Amino acid sequence: MKLTFLGTGTSCGVPTIGCHCYTCSSTDPHDKRLRCSALVETEQTRLLIDCGPDFRQQIMPQPFRKIDGILITHAHYDHMGGMDDIRPYCQFGEINVYADPIARKGMLEMLPYCFADHRYPGVPAIQLHEIHKHEAFRIGDIDIVPFQVMHHDLPIFGYRITPLAKHPSSEEGNGGRLPSLVYITDMKTIAEEEIPYVEGCDTLIVNALRQKPHHSHQTLCEAVDFANMIGARQTWLIHSSHDIGRHREVNASLPGSIQMAYDGQVIEL
Repeated sequence: MKLTFLGTGTSCGVPTIGCHCYTCSSTDPHDKRLRCSALVETEQTRLLIDCGPDFRQQIMPQPFRKIDGILITHAHYDHMGGMDDIRPYCQFGEINVYADPIARKGMLEMLPYCFADHRYPGVPAIQLHEIHKHEAFRIGDIDIVPFQVMHHDLPIFGYRITPLAKHPSSEEGNGGRLPSLVYITDMKTIAEEEIPYVEGCDTLIVNALRQKPHHSHQTLCEAVDFANMIGARQTWLIHSSHDIGRHREVNASLPGSIQMAYDGQVIEL
């Protein structure tokens, strides 16, 4: 299984419009951050995590093939604003979209024309599935468990993603499964009862907005503390604003097991 970071930036992206700060003026491509989204793929299955307003730009360099499911973390525009651009993928059939009750309601309100009784030709064909925390489901050869984190006072979803092993007998001691990936964005806090859904993962992806405190997002220090508590083999930091600093300099200050991700980066599990 592999994951491609389609976007690693916050809601304003980097560079931020009208800003000429140290980060926004960088010429390093690692400092160009589109809105957060990721593509998870096995040989059989392709999942998109969030579909923000940069989706069209993000997906153009990727091979054009079926998207088997879209996992929505929450109902904010920077995570759902590109849903209309999935239309070309509907030639492969309906797009299955998975969201919690709040995000499901938000999508119905944002794209009412996709769910009307008499839809005009060409609108995205979306099959919208309501999912609930801790209730596992499977898409193709990937198991997914949603769990809840808090984006200030808004409950949102993180996802634990585990591919099925091709040869279960070869995965001794791991229940026939490969190591899990956990994807979290926009988290400020997490309840104690949710921690077991993150613990034991091989790869952790989690948000780190900036250096200074924020009311609804983790700071860099908070993200590092969380990563250390979880103890994943590798942690990648996402959803970062221009205020966090330049990619290379931030990474130089971090341990090798905790690093900022960058747009277009591919990691293999």
